[in-house]
Amino acid sequence: MTRRNLLGLAGGMAAIPLVAACQPRTDDTSSDQRDHGSHSDRHGDDRHGDDKNSTGRLLRSDARLPEPFTSPLPVPPVLRPVRTDATTDYYEITQRPGRAGILPGYSTEVWGYDGRFPGPTIESRSGRQVVVRHRNELPVPTVTHLHGGVTPSRYDGYPTDVVLPVGGRSAGSAGAIAHGSFDYAYPLGQPAATLWYHDHRMDFTGPQVYRGLAGFHLVHDAVEEALPLPRRERDVPLMICDRAFAADGSFHYPSIDSSLTGEPGVTSDFMKGVLGDVILVNGAPWPVLEVAAVRYRFRLLNASNARRYQLALDPPPPSGTAFVQVGSDVGLLGRPIDHEAIDIAPAERFDVVVDFGSYPVGTQVTLVNRYGTGSTGHVMRFHVVRKARDDSTVPPRLADLEQPSPPSTITRRMKFSRSGSHYETWTINGQAFDPNRIDAQVSLGATERWLITTNADHPVHIHLGHFQVLSRNGGKPGPYDAGWKDTVDMRPEDEVEIVVRFNGYRGRYVFHCHNLEHEDMAMMANIEVT
Repeated sequence: MTRRNLLGLAGGMAAIPLVAACQPRTDDTSSDQRDHGSHSDRHGDDRHGDDKNSTGRLLRSDARLPEPFTSPLPVPPVLRPVRTDATTDYYEITQRPGRAGILPGYSTEVWGYDGRFPGPTIESRSGRQVVVRHRNELPVPTVTHLHGGVTPSRYDGYPTDVVLPVGGRSAGSAGAIAHGSFDYAYPLGQPAATLWYHDHRMDFTGPQVYRGLAGFHLVHDAVEEALPLPRRERDVPLMICDRAFAADGSFHYPSIDSSLTGEPGVTSDFMKGVLGDVILVNGAPWPVLEVAAVRYRFRLLNASNARRYQLALDPPPPSGTAFVQVGSDVGLLGRPIDHEAIDIAPAERFDVVVDFGSYPVGTQVTLVNRYGTGSTGHVMRFHVVRKARDDSTVPPRLADLEQPSPPSTITRRMKFSRSGSHYETWTINGQAFDPNRIDAQVSLGATERWLITTNADHPVHIHLGHFQVLSRNGGKPGPYDAGWKDTVDMRPEDEVEIVVRFNGYRGRYVFHCHNLEHEDMAMMANIEVT
């Protein structure tokens, strides 16, 4: 019995005939590799791989891996609008296969926005509408979600609202189908924030993001621009993710059907999540960035499928403050927060300032992952190469952070759990996702109090509804819970209370676990805003 049979989702994406299918990858278990030591076994231990702080299993690479800190950090190009008018900027992106030299000596096929991984960065202004025409030249249907966007339901990227490949056709598939291209309209009536866009196709989000379908969308406003934070070349987006590579240099992912046109899901030993052994930043393995001895602003995004990171600097700065946090998922903080290290779960963003002025010129500072070991224990390196004038600073006040008044009692209880021994058992309140079932109905403009519990690592993401954390495990919010968020990091047996606000638009939205393997295995539910 297939997963789709069990979930009763007949008529979904597997019913769509496609123009082409990508060829399955070979599972070559050659040990010809350099991963700072060779591996005779492709997998890590059955429970957590190399990382006791991530739910998942390690998938080891068969390709020869480079020494760390030998690739320069790439910065995704900023996409220019194809036209503008008084209220709107118009963009065009083609989703298509491309080739990338991610590992030295190999050419890796990526499925990218404009054939790039990461995709081009869109920079927009709060209150000015953006329309992005996505043309699908991939061999599979796609859905694009602006993560963190306050977006009309039609353009939010509902999992079954697919865009068929150019020349494709539907055959009884669910959702609103577009043929070849679709114009996503984003009003962006929200404050400055680090958003990102990525694929959101039902049952196949994990492998399609893994192959490259992710990019930054940065929103600016007058409040942010008035702050004396680092800017221009000292304002750097960092997309951090892990991948494994097959012997031919291709992305290795344990799909049941590597064409992504038939049976969804991963092989049973990776049902908890896929952890790669190569850390990429902006698509480069363990890169290096030359910096001046001044402050830099880094927009940290965890774009991994399942891996959590604890980021720190080695050596630490003399002050002990490695990162000054100025923003969270969907906006600036009210006041900056000092961190010696940062825990970041999949889909979370931390907007931070790092002051390299406390390091002597010539110092090499490594961004490490304390939750990793071996090759996953380091992320990238900064080389302080020169002195420079620094007119930036972090003021004690950043933005007026609204504090919503939560209801006095719990509005809803949501339990994210694995409720059995079968493959298809990642559930919310004991139920697998059904696009035809409404799990929560809320009124437009409502503020609700949710109590979320888990029995494993589940980064919980709510579409449309931005929220603040009220408490964690009966106490105060955690050190990384500050500000307005769209994703909250949940550890095993955690109990987190949030106040969530549904402003903007009526329609159907989803909330789900952002461990993408869990999401693809139906850990998702519907919200109807009326």
